[in-house]
Amino acid sequence: MKHRILVVDDEPGQRQFIGGALARQYEVVTAADGREASELLAARSFSLVITDERMPGMGGIELIRWMREHAPETPVIVLTAYGSVETAVEAIKLGAEEYLTKPLESPEELRVVAGRVIGRSDLRNRSLLHQQETDAAIPPDIIAESEGSRRVFRLAEQVAGQPTTVLLTGESGTGKEVVARFIHRQSPRRRHAFVAVNCAAIPEPLLESELFGHEKGAFTGATQARRGRFELASGGTLFLDEIADMGVELQAKLLRVLQEQQFERVGGDRSISVDVRVIAATNRSLSEAIAGKSFREDLYYRLNVFPIPIPPLRERREDILPLADFFARSLAARMGKPAPGFTPAARELLLRYEWPGNVRELSNAVERALILVEGGEIDRDDLPMNPAAPAGAARAGLLAQVEREAILAALERHGGDRRATAGELGISLRTLQYRLKEYGVAGR
Repeated sequence: MKHRILVVDDEPGQRQFIGGALARQYEVVTAADGREASELLAARSFSLVITDERMPGMGGIELIRWMREHAPETPVIVLTAYGSVETAVEAIKLGAEEYLTKPLESPEELRVVAGRVIGRSDLRNRSLLHQQETDAAIPPDIIAESEGSRRVFRLAEQVAGQPTTVLLTGESGTGKEVVARFIHRQSPRRRHAFVAVNCAAIPEPLLESELFGHEKGAFTGATQARRGRFELASGGTLFLDEIADMGVELQAKLLRVLQEQQFERVGGDRSISVDVRVIAATNRSLSEAIAGKSFREDLYYRLNVFPIPIPPLRERREDILPLADFFARSLAARMGKPAPGFTPAARELLLRYEWPGNVRELSNAVERALILVEGGEIDRDDLPMNPAAPAGAARAGLLAQVEREAILAALERHGGDRRATAGELGISLRTLQYRLKEYGVAGR
């Protein structure tokens, strides 16, 4: 495939001369000024830009400044009829690869310089590709001894290089944010921000402003304009945790951003464009939420382009002891204590326990043991788990039954008033309505 070169000059004769000199070896596209060139660069990729320095409107120096933000990997050669040393220095500082004065001595001079610049660019790109391939291996700070974990990170590695939306599913505490950060670190966006939002932790009236920002005076207390998480994550990755807890009205606005990469701040009327890769996560069944009318089906299909299910810790027991050792070392270093080991009895308990709280519960258990341990090893008595605890499925069923009884009792106390019931239980009205639909209960 031929390299594509963009030639930018306000003089038609110069465009024709330069294009003719390069047309045999390269595909040549021309533009009459910097503005037209920026539009072409936004729509297509080029191996090289050759631009005149002085042009009406956006000149060559302004074009290079624009390219530093929007096309930083594309090399530039600057041409000028004035030969200003100051301009040459400025162009080189801004990132121009070469600086030539007009009139050019010969077409051959231009072909030699263009070939040299493209060759250097190809070498840099091959080096970057090799580095990306080297970085793609699972890093040492990721614990993935089990086949289940390795399958998760293989899928994460495969999708990392694409702009595809990813949906991470699994129980609470399984490490969904760890996987999301891994995808970001392995992606071309890794030099930009990774921004995480827990949709369940932010009250619904504030979540829209948190995601999209707001203009000054948009609501009481909005004393100045504020950028939202989408703007902060532009160029990088936005991780939306507990996506099932987002309200249906806000889901419609999220769907538009995913489709168009545009939104308006709260209280604003100006569309803002962003380039954001979204990774969403949930510990709930979105299919059930769709059936309960608490989650939009169209948003589900937009998020579920590349699903990655993360198995619970009890299904990847090969990870338990390596994770426990990792937490013991890292937490002990934070506490300023020597890293302890685990006695055989403690290791047996770690392996036998069902871990309903998954990796998060394991980390908390090790932290508590580090506070209590007096010797050089953590024993089973230092660990907080009950070895006779019910298995994961039975435990989950027991908790669901307790939750159901608590909700129905509160509903009865308030005479069927859902809003008052939700206020007592400290949950959102939408969550309460979803639960009551599961129980087949109608309240006023």
